[in-house]
Amino acid sequence: MSEVMLQQTQTSRVIAPWRRFLEACPTPTACADQPLSSILQLWEGLGYHRRAKALHEAARVIVRDFDGQVPRDAVALRRLPGVGEYTANAVASFAFDLPLAVLDTNVGRVLARAVANRQLGGRDARIMAQELLPNSDVSSFNQSMLDLGAQFCRSAPLCGACPVATVCRWQREGGDDPAPKSAGVSRPQSLFAGSNRQVRGRVLAMLRTGTTSNAKLEKTLADVDGSRLAVILAGLIDDGLIERRGRSLRLAGG
Repeated sequence: MSEVMLQQTQTSRVIAPWRRFLEACPTPTACADQPLSSILQLWEGLGYHRRAKALHEAARVIVRDFDGQVPRDAVALRRLPGVGEYTANAVASFAFDLPLAVLDTNVGRVLARAVANRQLGGRDARIMAQELLPNSDVSSFNQSMLDLGAQFCRSAPLCGACPVATVCRWQREGGDDPAPKSAGVSRPQSLFAGSNRQVRGRVLAMLRTGTTSNAKLEKTLADVDGSRLAVILAGLIDDGLIERRGRSLRLAGG
């Protein structure tokens, strides 16, 4: 659950929804038994609501195909909706201590700067991350790499306070910063303010309070061009997040 919530979202924003979600859905079966509308309610405070729908679908697959137990290997985890390579490896490592590297933007910066001092392609970064794994306690090592990248080896690195500065190849050898565009594991996010993502969030926030008429929705979102709003609503319906009932809209699965 936490790994899905943390996708493209800062940890500080995840803590409160994670606690709320875990209380309501302590097991995959509990999540699968909830209607989608309830899952979308619990997702309040987080963006990218398709992740909530994918998590709900993944819980149902776990109940149907894995007897209600989260699968213990990355190949099986990849069969779950919304689970890609990073999430599968993270769950396999942190939950089951399997010898699999996790590679995100944070780890990619550490590898490019401290280990290689060169820009890394995605394949190179994956091979390097896997080769660095210790023989035991892989989950702690992976967490340390993530924390190192998040706390010190940032986009604007804090080299003066970094605990591995003395062995960092970039610090020792110099040259241009090799981290930008390394590892190929993330894409820059577009601005949120004024974006369609923001309007989608506003629509879903309204529908969390109950069924809403088209007229009320359009009045509340009067600052959004009508044709643009129509496209956004159609996208939310196509994504299975909201439903139209006559002249009204509601959260899907209500």
